[in-house]
Amino acid sequence: MTGMRRAGNRTRRGTAAVAVALVCAALAGLAGCSGKPGGRPTVVVTTNILGDITRNVVGDEADVKVLMKPNADPHSFGVSAAEAAQLESADLVVYNGLGLEENVLRHVEAAKEAGVPTLGVGEAVSPLAYRTDKSEGQSDPHFWTDPYRVRKAVELIGDKVRKEVEGVDTKAVGEHATAYGKSVGRLGDWMRESFGSIPEKRRRLVTNHHVFGYMAERFGLRVVGAVIPSGTTLASPSAADLKSLATAIDKAGVKAIFVDSSQPDRLARVLKRESKVDVAVIPLFSESLTEKGKGAATYLQMMRSNTTAIERGLSKS
Repeated sequence: MTGMRRAGNRTRRGTAAVAVALVCAALAGLAGCSGKPGGRPTVVVTTNILGDITRNVVGDEADVKVLMKPNADPHSFGVSAAEAAQLESADLVVYNGLGLEENVLRHVEAAKEAGVPTLGVGEAVSPLAYRTDKSEGQSDPHFWTDPYRVRKAVELIGDKVRKEVEGVDTKAVGEHATAYGKSVGRLGDWMRESFGSIPEKRRRLVTNHHVFGYMAERFGLRVVGAVIPSGTTLASPSAADLKSLATAIDKAGVKAIFVDSSQPDRLARVLKRESKVDVAVIPLFSESLTEKGKGAATYLQMMRSNTTAIERGLSKS
């Protein structure tokens, strides 16, 4: 039965590969057009954080194509016609899910319907539900702020690649996954030690939107609130929301507000002016990697940078 399913998938992906070639011909000059039948296996990944993780797992065994550009917002980025066609000709699609890639998930579903194997990582790593914002009860997609869940994701991606992507050296993929999983585990241990140095009464987070719930649960931090009281940057706060958060900040004695480095911090600065305490506005890399040399070119670099910034921001008296 598995062999029949794979044969059917290959047929559908072969048809999709022809479609990619036609799209690329029509859109000559666009970067990233491929999908030639008989070429190297291809894994398409929606977000750049998952893209970096997947590349570390796959190594040189397949081409890994990442749709989300550096410094982009996962809630709002889109894909071109050629990129949408690449999804349907891939040997595997890896995506975050849980509503994160709001403009791309319909293309992932189309690829799935075309017979392409897919892996929704967020759903497979024991997702948490939002608790204190307007998305309460919905699953939180920001699992990567917990490195131990990412270590599980590494294992899942490795297993999926070995099972579904023909032509890879399964032993090599397994070795890559094991080695990178150990690196992620060491990151988690270091983060636990770093956050453990923060006085307990100061372990309170205010962010530009709700993105660090997994980190807070794993390392004993308390999320006081967010400038945008939602799990997506596409929402916007009301005057009442800002007033309520300012009151919470005053009551908790929060010393810092953390905002995404790719997002304007105007609202955070407005909130800082309305609060009665001296609050620093500190940039973090929360939802996207950067270009090389810009501070967060890899998942490990991003998490180390964020941990250091949070530890320093919350520890200062």
